[in-house]
Amino acid sequence: MTAPDGPASSARERATEDLLARAAACQDEQEHQRLVDEVVVLNLPVARALASRFRDRGEQLDDLVQVASLALVKAAQGYQPGKGRGFLPYAVPTITGELRRHFRDRGWGVRPPRRLQELRLSLGSAAQELSQRIGRSPTVAELAEHLKVGQEEVIEALAAAQDYNLASLDAPMDGEADGVPLSATLGSEDGAIERVVDHVSVAPLLASLPERDRHILSLRFYRGWTQSQIAEDIGVTQMQVSRLLSRTLSRLRTQLEDEAA
Repeated sequence: MTAPDGPASSARERATEDLLARAAACQDEQEHQRLVDEVVVLNLPVARALASRFRDRGEQLDDLVQVASLALVKAAQGYQPGKGRGFLPYAVPTITGELRRHFRDRGWGVRPPRRLQELRLSLGSAAQELSQRIGRSPTVAELAEHLKVGQEEVIEALAAAQDYNLASLDAPMDGEADGVPLSATLGSEDGAIERVVDHVSVAPLLASLPERDRHILSLRFYRGWTQSQIAEDIGVTQMQVSRLLSRTLSRLRTQLEDEAA
């Protein structure tokens, strides 16, 4: 089952962004919560569709829908309008990550479905073709339209590899050494960061980073988390997160410059 796409999906996304913007500006706590609840109800079809992709793995679909719905609530509460690429690119990886964690907590590995593995491979050639045609990295919407799939599927395929490990996100998507890295299809808010994270040769450098550093980079530049959110997630201060990011990015830049010399 695929999450709804097309005109209905676009209308839902517009309504979602409007509700979240109103919630962010709302000073009344009860009204704020009511608006967030509306976002959750509006996007429950997305949560159900994502949950259904994990069916037939030994868990009842109703249980998976509950996990996905709770993750949707978490995403709606944590999303900050105006930061990142929109609510769905933030919520879909959050929901999928909670579903995968649900299986890991029970000791079950979750291999991405074959269709996602195949889509992930198709994204490589699609990203290269579109980049040559339009002169920049394509957006998720452009990739979805080109491949005639839903945007949610594209996002899920991008997020499927190794639990959002940034090393896998920057591995070539088509399996070739000169392939387009996954993160290159998503762009970045900071031009200096984009030159580091989207650089094709950065994949082996990312793989050499400590696990915590890769995790922090993934949260910040793939999932669009704020430094405060990351600090809460890993149990350090916002200042420590800032220093860790600066140190890690400086290390990557230095290694890239050494390789280019």
